[in-house]
Amino acid sequence: MTTELQTYYQTMIPALEAEMRTVLQASGEQPDLFYGMMHYHMGWVDSAFNPADINGGKRIRPILCLLACAAAGGQWEQAVPAAAAIELLHNFSLIHDDIEDASPTRRGRPTLWQLWGIEQAINSGDAMFAIAHLAMNRLIERGVPAERVVTALRRFDETCVALTVGQHHDMDFENRAEVMVAEYLAMIEGKTAVLLSLCAELGALIAGQDETTIAHYATFGRDLGLAFQVQDDILGIWGDETRTGKSAATDIITKKKTLPVLYGLSQSDDLRQLYAASEGDEAFVTAVIDHLDHNGAYEFAKEKASQYSQSALYHLTTAQPTGPAKTALHQLTDMLLKRDF
Repeated sequence: MTTELQTYYQTMIPALEAEMRTVLQASGEQPDLFYGMMHYHMGWVDSAFNPADINGGKRIRPILCLLACAAAGGQWEQAVPAAAAIELLHNFSLIHDDIEDASPTRRGRPTLWQLWGIEQAINSGDAMFAIAHLAMNRLIERGVPAERVVTALRRFDETCVALTVGQHHDMDFENRAEVMVAEYLAMIEGKTAVLLSLCAELGALIAGQDETTIAHYATFGRDLGLAFQVQDDILGIWGDETRTGKSAATDIITKKKTLPVLYGLSQSDDLRQLYAASEGDEAFVTAVIDHLDHNGAYEFAKEKASQYSQSALYHLTTAQPTGPAKTALHQLTDMLLKRDF
């Protein structure tokens, strides 16, 4: 059965892709090196800049923006430039993240910095960041009132700052022996949740909703992002590898500071000593998971995820979305929140 979400996806994704290709000057001709690197990152070309059809991600963020606009009583087509800007901003951050994390691959292909060097990859990220802002200005061409466009641009820039603050803390945590649970939650709000918050907020803003309703959409998006990240942390340790496609051992072996781990470390001297003294081998993984199970880390993290999920749904309901887009928005929310533990 085709769901409302699938129906909207089939219509929205081509409009979104066309907008992004326009602002990134992907006309169908082979690009030069400057634009070619960005086209490569987006999955539109291969490393020789020949046309390719590579998975560029699920486009969850821009779809959330467009659905929020429609559910808030607007015409989603007017929000397409904002949705494109959000996706380009997200991809800018991925280009820089890959450099900062020294990641050799993304989506099964070499990362930009691996192919063209760190300097060119940084510049490509910078270019995509600037182009994302130019994309936002195209809201005017869709008939969005100027005052709404100015507000949208301000919120876009404020979110950019919040994203970099979150990334700053994430990198800082890698070099710290001790990180508090509250610090981690603040970090993932900046690194993950604020962008989802912006998606829903801009959709409602472009639709012309009042400040209170816009705030509910924004809080819905933020708590949706927090719930998703906490669930991801849980799945990174206790998830079924056949379902998640990710080894639970990886997060433990690399001693990644996720919510369950930080909670467990706050509860157990033995676990702190184990983390300080042991190598990340199979025995280490088993011992860590035993400690986390014993100290209630799973239950703590699952309760946090539940709290954020319930809050997200409350604010979405309070925003009073309408029409088929309301159903699609709930379906998207369910897809993100109801993953198997």
